[in-house]
Amino acid sequence: MSLDWLPRDNEIKDHRLFKGEEYWGTEAPCTVYEKKPLVDPQGNVVPGLYTAWIRLNNPAQYNSYTTEMVKGVIAGFWNASTARDVVAVVFTGTGNAAFCSGGNTVEYSEYYSRRPKEYQDYMDLFNGMVDSILNCKKPVICRVNGMRVAGGQEIGMAADLAVSADTAIYGQAGPRHGSAAVGGATDFLPSFLSIEDAMWSGFMCEMWSAYKMRAKNLITKAIPVLKKDGEFIRNPLVITDTYVKDGEIVYGEMKTGAEAKAAREIMASCEYDFSQLDAEVNRIVWQIANLFEGNVQMSVDSMRMKKRYFWDQAKVLMRQWLGQNMMLDAFLGFYAFSTRKLTGKDTIDFLKYRQAVAEGRRMELDVLEEVMPKPLQK
Repeated sequence: MSLDWLPRDNEIKDHRLFKGEEYWGTEAPCTVYEKKPLVDPQGNVVPGLYTAWIRLNNPAQYNSYTTEMVKGVIAGFWNASTARDVVAVVFTGTGNAAFCSGGNTVEYSEYYSRRPKEYQDYMDLFNGMVDSILNCKKPVICRVNGMRVAGGQEIGMAADLAVSADTAIYGQAGPRHGSAAVGGATDFLPSFLSIEDAMWSGFMCEMWSAYKMRAKNLITKAIPVLKKDGEFIRNPLVITDTYVKDGEIVYGEMKTGAEAKAAREIMASCEYDFSQLDAEVNRIVWQIANLFEGNVQMSVDSMRMKKRYFWDQAKVLMRQWLGQNMMLDAFLGFYAFSTRKLTGKDTIDFLKYRQAVAEGRRMELDVLEEVMPKPLQK
């Protein structure tokens, strides 16, 4: 018996909360949203299917995200999530220096410092950005085109897969510059690394290479992006040809001294070419396209639940603390970093600061002046 007599509404619905165009742009600083056609392994375009690219576009400041850029990322993931023709999302940055270096320290110091309620409202947006990645109804690939540091590391870890330029570095910077890695790193790092490595990466403010992070399973692949004399070479600043030396694991460690100097000279003669990185991104998207969409997303969401559990427990509490932290430590740390070109230093005098704390001094302006770097004499 036919059921053609049942009334049906066949007009396609638009499930977007907002179109989002007002939050995207092309001129830095901005978030760029674009849909690129799906291509097969031979480079042929597949009609009607796309990859959504969300790109942090602020290369002059290492793709640090401004308040408006955060809104653009949220709008990008919301739109990609509800787009029927999108297979996967690629999250990346502009240029060859950085995927993202975190929040914009100029904005943090000049506007948000000593305005705790304003920063708490900003953190609502930041939390919404992380949520938009974790809630996206498409697999999310972080295309790490350069440093993934501080808040950039945190939003990058919210993605499902990460393929990296082998010139990228990874790490947290908060305790060096007046904050803490509580925008996702303390929630996500223990899921990727051993607790000892998570601790070290989370608060010691060391930068680790892409090869080291690949060996520790934080990322899927580290891919050469430097060309010398027309041939791809691995990042010469990193040890990749030796695993153990004198009983210590050295694979993925950064070279030092004369070796590092020689490596930098080699890099100066190279050109950047991201074609192999992009080919790997396209290969992953193609593989996703040839799987059942609903089954893929159920698998992804089920694994994301482990990340989201710890993230959801802490994000509101950390919002409150981060706002109050803007009154002192973040005020000092972000200003020291954002004025480094004027002072020649990017941190406060930590020992003087600790001595003031040890003496029980009130954190009045005289103490702040003592520990802050001074402008260079002209």
